[in-house]
Amino acid sequence: MEEKGFLAKITQLNIEDGATKWSSPSNIALVKYWGKREQQIPENASISFTLNNCKTITNLTYTKKENKTDFNFDVFLDGEKKDDFKPKIETFFNRVSKYLSFLKDFHFKIETENTFPHSSGIASSASGMSAIAACLMSIDKQLNPEMSEDFILKKTSFLARLGSGSACRSLEGDLVVWGKHEIIKGSSNLYGVNFPFETHKNFKNYQDTILLVDKGEKQVSSTIGHNLMHNHPFAQQRFIQANENLEKITTILQNGNLDQFIALVESEALTLHAMMMTSMPYFILMKPNTLEIINKIWAFRKATNSKVCFTLDAGANVHVLYPESEKVSVLQFIKNELVAYCQNGHYICDSIGKGLEQL
Repeated sequence: MEEKGFLAKITQLNIEDGATKWSSPSNIALVKYWGKREQQIPENASISFTLNNCKTITNLTYTKKENKTDFNFDVFLDGEKKDDFKPKIETFFNRVSKYLSFLKDFHFKIETENTFPHSSGIASSASGMSAIAACLMSIDKQLNPEMSEDFILKKTSFLARLGSGSACRSLEGDLVVWGKHEIIKGSSNLYGVNFPFETHKNFKNYQDTILLVDKGEKQVSSTIGHNLMHNHPFAQQRFIQANENLEKITTILQNGNLDQFIALVESEALTLHAMMMTSMPYFILMKPNTLEIINKIWAFRKATNSKVCFTLDAGANVHVLYPESEKVSVLQFIKNELVAYCQNGHYICDSIGKGLEQL
């Protein structure tokens, strides 16, 4: 589907007020996207596990207003008004206004809460923007009831992408691909699509325990990091590598080879951070405890022949990935050896999830 297919249709506004509530999870990329073009178009395709417990819950209340020249909204996080979030929402509204005809017709009250620490490298922008997009599409559906469920899902993902690129991968489960790739039928740079192949039983209900090494704000935002891929000396080779890795992991997810999965996923995580360390200006988001955890995982895997591995997002926290069959032993390992490297001993037990949920 092309972008013009999502343009707003002229409709009769016959709604005075209302409310809608959605939860949307975060996701963790296995093959990373780092670098984008105008309008949140990725430089390479990516694939992610949809999470289950790490999610954003957003309640959107809307009331018809007289002045229709500007956007009008308030944002609350965990019950506290957050005016510093408004510029990001305003940018999002500006980007999506030609696809949603009603944005200037209402005053919006956006009440949101996360089940995990904000700005801690667990992609809160992905869950947050996808939840807002789902709420807005609930209104659009009232105005355009003839829209099919498949179209609504694609448009929600399309809108979410314009708020935060990886948000388009949070709508469905359990594996979502974003970015045009010849091996993934129906894939698009405009929205995410479900992984179209049957995954091996080894990856069913895969586990992700997130070790919170640093719960504070990142020193360099993802937006700035993506922009530093422009004129990066290794950018073009990285985009080629990522697309090749997506083809490789497509095979791995079907044949269940956990050793190949480990090698590819860990390499992708370290390559992501290598791009940060070799940009200009360069920066490091990993912390000393991030490296301590990685080395502990490697030692444990060598000693026990476990299939545990790690991945990293754009932050210091470590996602510990492992099959459900190893849940007891890996959690014991985490408690015995890794919790000491977490801020205040905090970690989150999660697993593969199903995506959006209307509440």
